Amino acid sequence: MEQSISVSPEIAQRVALYAASALDYQHAFVHQRLPPIPPRLTAELMRLSGPYSTIRRATDGDPHSARQFKRFLRYSSRFHLPSRLALPGLAMTFAAGALTCAFVLRVAKEWTRDAGSANSGSQHVVTASVSPWVAAAVTYQQLYTRDTVAFDAPTQAIASQVVAQIHDDDRVSIHIPDLRRVGLTFKRIQRLRFHGKPLVQIVYLPRTGLPVALCVMKDDKPDTTMTHQRVESMNVLTWRRAALSYALIGTLDDTQLLEIGKQIAEPTTQSG
Repeated sequence: MEQSISVSPEIAQRVALYAASALDYQHAFVHQRLPPIPPRLTAELMRLSGPYSTIRRATDGDPHSARQFKRFLRYSSRFHLPSRLALPGLAMTFAAGALTCAFVLRVAKEWTRDAGSANSGSQHVVTASVSPWVAAAVTYQQLYTRDTVAFDAPTQAIASQVVAQIHDDDRVSIHIPDLRRVGLTFKRIQRLRFHGKPLVQIVYLPRTGLPVALCVMKDDKPDTTMTHQRVESMNVLTWRRAALSYALIGTLDDTQLLEIGKQIAEPTTQSG
């Protein structure tokens, strides 16, 4: 563990965060009136703590193992864990950790299975061919309500400044399409990132209903035609052109999205 921390800044930072987040649980529960531990639970915890006793016995006659075990206890103390942890306390910690691990693995397994299944009758459909960045953009877009952008009033100067920043810093050649002809009012442009790569989000508000987002990422793959996809609760229109990937995300139907997509793809309709 120490070797991993010494060679990985990310792991070292995570360990520091865990250490900094330590809470005084003893003080928090000192005034709690807790019921006594049932005898059966005590017996089960003692059984679970058996490996701990085995380790202690095994290290008694092995100086190297004993040093390794003491090193582990010394490392544990950095996280405010007492090196001479009482047997019931260790057993409780072990049991809680085992239950938590099992729960996380089960939830992760179920989530992966559900996310990978394509059920057209479900509201949580993820198309197998959808790009990870598109799925992330959809998840973000689902947090939007109409009020999220209804009171945004970006000026042309601010919008042009953001576009220039995207051009210079992110090397993404983007314009803000004028979509008033199809009933969409421009509300905001944001510089986001996905796995360290720039992701541009341009948000529009229709006359009624939820906001619509046009998301753009750099992509050197060949151009593709427009494709409809259903991701979570959103309809998505994706295409790739001139080393840029586009995702038009909204709750509008496929016909409306296609009409908007054609407006975006026509250079004569772009401004910004």
